[in-house]
Amino acid sequence: MVNLLACAPCCWGVESSDNPHNPNWMTVLSESRLAGFVGLELGPYGFLPLDADTVNTALYLKELEVCAGTIFEPLSELEMRTEILEKTERLCALLQEIGTSKLVVIDCVNDIRSHYAGISEQAPRLDDQRWGVMMNTIKMISDIAAKYQVRAVVHPHAGGYIEYQDELDRMLKDIPAECAGLCLDTGHLYYAGMDPAQSLIEYSDRLEYVHFKDVNQAKLASAIQRKVGFWQACAEGVMCPIGEGAVNYEQVSQALEAIGYKGWITIEQERDPRHCETTFPDIKKSREYLLDHGFAL
Repeated sequence: MVNLLACAPCCWGVESSDNPHNPNWMTVLSESRLAGFVGLELGPYGFLPLDADTVNTALYLKELEVCAGTIFEPLSELEMRTEILEKTERLCALLQEIGTSKLVVIDCVNDIRSHYAGISEQAPRLDDQRWGVMMNTIKMISDIAAKYQVRAVVHPHAGGYIEYQDELDRMLKDIPAECAGLCLDTGHLYYAGMDPAQSLIEYSDRLEYVHFKDVNQAKLASAIQRKVGFWQACAEGVMCPIGEGAVNYEQVSQALEAIGYKGWITIEQERDPRHCETTFPDIKKSREYLLDHGFAL
């Protein structure tokens, strides 16, 4: 299977650019390369500098490529739309300058849905009005991205309003293929009660980018039972190195072979940034597992 392997700043616990516990962005680049990766996502808006010359120089020195940028925002909140679109404009201009062609679009974790992550039957859904706001915001983000030759891909995410299968199906119906593609994450699929391998096949006609993560089943069950919220579950170690959790990566490999996927695979393992001293050995283990199991050359 010929794929390129990348990792993401969330492996160091970086979920926002203003967390005082975040590691330095150059540390993230350095450890990514030392662990053997050839690619890296930009992470949350503003974590890496928004200056193309600075980023390009650092990427050259570390022999890395940015495989995608991310918009991780409350997409259903109309009052946030102007700010979200301004961020999209600046980010996509940067992506074009550094030669990156994908923008991952995520409705971010919110205080209401976070506690229902993994509990589909109880999780409150958006009403039609706010759903419509979210769909229109995604379309506007996609239009801006297209101006910069960047392709938007929507990522269902635990703790946001596009998480469960009914929401994924509704989004794909409302957002046409010419507007945006799909990024599926094996860990978030599992968290949402969906079969990761089967989902990769089922949604292959829209799939354009793949994230890998693994889930500790015992910690997931405990987090769901206590409704502690998605970020607390991550701080407690619900995400683990690839191959050590509940996701069946033999079946995932078969699914990717069946659909002929030959793109980037980005590993993620969310954690509290105060625990990022364990990131390097974890991402190294994840990469070695994927190489040993034929996911990349």
